[in-house]
Amino acid sequence: MDKLLQVSGSPHVHGNESVKKIMWSVVIALLPALAVSVYYFGLPVLILTLVSIATCMLTEYLIQRFMLKGNVSITDGSAVITGLLLAFNVPSNLPVWILMIGAFVAIAIAKMPFGGLGKNPFNPALVGRVFLLISFPVQMTTWPKPTPVWSFGAADVITGPTPLGILKEGVKNGQAVSDLTSELPTYVDMLLGQMGGSFGEVSAIAILIGAVFLLIRKVITWEIPVSFLLTAFLFSGIFYLVDPTTYANPCFHLVTGGMMLGACFMATDMVTSPTSRGGMLVFGAGCGLLTIIIRLFGAYPEGVSFSILIMNALVPLINKGFKPRTYAK
Repeated sequence: MDKLLQVSGSPHVHGNESVKKIMWSVVIALLPALAVSVYYFGLPVLILTLVSIATCMLTEYLIQRFMLKGNVSITDGSAVITGLLLAFNVPSNLPVWILMIGAFVAIAIAKMPFGGLGKNPFNPALVGRVFLLISFPVQMTTWPKPTPVWSFGAADVITGPTPLGILKEGVKNGQAVSDLTSELPTYVDMLLGQMGGSFGEVSAIAILIGAVFLLIRKVITWEIPVSFLLTAFLFSGIFYLVDPTTYANPCFHLVTGGMMLGACFMATDMVTSPTSRGGMLVFGAGCGLLTIIIRLFGAYPEGVSFSILIMNALVPLINKGFKPRTYAK
């Protein structure tokens, strides 16, 4: 009897990683995209980013300190990431007070009511972004044109449509995609980030550099980003092959809008994505499919935020469908 095997509660395998290390690794991975954003859009980028982070941290602190009356955990980095990602999803000329409202919503509505980090069903930054998009549609869709110089204010910045907006509006008015080429940035410009859009999503190269860093650190795995991007590429490619005058090249969809940022940094959120490999593949494929459906047939030219939030809602079902076999069964 003294040799009976005693099994304790999980987790059974421990590693050197901690929540704080993981969160700050993500922050480091986002720095290349932030640097490119500052280069193209100037000082307002830093101001908005710092305000968003500070508002998220302050909101989380006040809720934990005075409402939940529990441990304060704002140093774990999760509020910082929420603030960063929310800021990355807005135009560089967005009024500061509007971004503060979005940051408050992200923490006070999308995160803390569910119990805080590890318990929220939806990505908080995306909830904040969609809330702002619905509440302040004009301010959230007024895009400054990138100018690689330092700017100390956004009031006199020239604005213009994003590449997705140009394509959507042109096709709606009966123009062929080939006729819009002169109005669109080159693929080199889109890869580097010299195009209109939310300031943190414009540079595909900078985002990919951060994603590779996270993959090497094993903070994220390849299943969600690859299935997300591959599904979007294949699905948009089908429409392009059927009618190239109406639908853009699939490569265009990969490097414009929030596709790269969403696939690499928001869909991969550990809390709001599936836990199994098969579930991750289904989740990523669903995000890619919904993104292209919204882009091609929706009223709004972008669909990344909506697609990820919809798939977030399906994560419990996906986890149940891809539940691993019980040990020894």
